[in-house]
Amino acid sequence: MEKVPETSSTIKRADQYMFQTYGRFPITLVRGDGCRVWDDEGREYLDFVAGIAVCSLGHSSPLVQRALQEQAGKLVHVSNLYYTEPQTDLAQLLVENSFADRVFFCNSGAESNEAAIKLARKYSMEKFGPERHVIISMINSFHGRTMATLSATGQEKIRTGYDPLLKGFRFVPFNDIKALERSMGEDVCAVMMEPIQGEGGVVCPDPGYLEGVRALCSEKGVALIFDEVQVGMGRTGKLFAHEHYGVTPDIMTLAKALGNGLPIGAMLSTEELAQAFGPGSHATTFGGTPLATAVSKAVLKSLLDDGWVMHAKNMGDYFKAGLEKLSQKHDVIKNIRGLGLIIGVELDVPGAPVVEACRQKGFLIIGAQEKVLRFVPPLVVKKEEIDLLLEALDNIFKDMEMKRG
Repeated sequence: MEKVPETSSTIKRADQYMFQTYGRFPITLVRGDGCRVWDDEGREYLDFVAGIAVCSLGHSSPLVQRALQEQAGKLVHVSNLYYTEPQTDLAQLLVENSFADRVFFCNSGAESNEAAIKLARKYSMEKFGPERHVIISMINSFHGRTMATLSATGQEKIRTGYDPLLKGFRFVPFNDIKALERSMGEDVCAVMMEPIQGEGGVVCPDPGYLEGVRALCSEKGVALIFDEVQVGMGRTGKLFAHEHYGVTPDIMTLAKALGNGLPIGAMLSTEELAQAFGPGSHATTFGGTPLATAVSKAVLKSLLDDGWVMHAKNMGDYFKAGLEKLSQKHDVIKNIRGLGLIIGVELDVPGAPVVEACRQKGFLIIGAQEKVLRFVPPLVVKKEEIDLLLEALDNIFKDMEMKRG
């Protein structure tokens, strides 16, 4: 009997036994190192996805391995009924390097946003009463796929099919301060937004926009929540994206790169809002386990001490300069935007064929919206690796233009 290739076997079994909620690429990845991954047929790929902005220190990071192995030999999980050193150490590091006074640990970006929604509403109820409960978020935003974060997400394609959604959410266009002002009624308790919209197409704030949002929230006594799940932890060339704009939120959410691959999320807030969460008001079994927080502590210390945040800025500038050169050669490129190593390239054609062509050439990239290519590589990416992708994109765009005539 002919032996079935392992790739085919894995894909067939996955398709047979798992929910089909993902549009997966037909490859089975088995190993990674730095910015490279390999499939089970031995083919190598340069990874400009990084688990969707997760593996900032790269795949199989020695630092992450050491932290994981050391803590796994000590203590993995004991519940939040008890204090643990790694959790406390990570909380202290986050507070000392941010605007915040308190940290709540959970398991994902969606959970951190759930916590932010609950905190904002509970604080507002205690201070102003139950009528003031509406949260304003942005059209084309993405905050997660639980019922609350789905209700807060401003993309109809993601919300469709789950009615009735949670009440108390209102949507306005990103970069439209007048629309936000018009929506800021007496029933509003918070504004929830990504400083840079990732899933929405790598959309950056216009000059003065975030400053205007902060001023409006302060004037109205409304909490400002920044969802930094995708753009935080050094990706933009600063530890947190909002630092580029000289504004601070009242609540911030983190996940993804916080654990470099281990599931962990965090919700940070000022002391004033944090007081609304007393014992029993919110909890999660696996939030901030010794294992996850030990790894996250090592990751954060590396970001702070080893120069990776500045490296992200420098590599992002280099990458964008290379893309700008490509835009001068290829009319298919309409716009290039982003900060540090979250970069979006808007095309005048659908992006999916470009994503597939890159995969065929040994490069993993992803899209955002129909016509935007999104690049979120590990922060440890090198110029030579960026050059290889730029060369591949150049050839792909040439091929596209030849076919278009």
